[in-house]
Amino acid sequence: MIGSLAALLLFQLAGEIIVRLTGAPLPGPVLGMILLFVALVLRGRTPKVFADTSRGLLNYLALLFVPAGVGIISYLGRVADEWLAITITLVASTALAVIVTAFTLRALTTHRGD
Repeated sequence: MIGSLAALLLFQLAGEIIVRLTGAPLPGPVLGMILLFVALVLRGRTPKVFADTSRGLLNYLALLFVPAGVGIISYLGRVADEWLAITITLVASTALAVIVTAFTLRALTTHRGD
């Protein structure tokens, strides 16, 4: 598990380095995730150790929402001042995510022949 966590962090580090060197308008961790995806696609399968580690991380995913909740509470006054913009943004981004997901699912099922 330590080795796979180290590999995940190395992919993140590689993404950060590439973004800093090239000035790409993309967060380093996102680029690292893309690099990891490409490496796994080229390999053809996910190693069992990565699957176990990802399952372990997903078990504690809820803990990652604690800092966001604390941030909202810390800036509650600002949230109250900007509630309309925040609500519109949340509704629009949720609708966009649902629409993109629906089109993606439709394209994938059509491509598959189901």
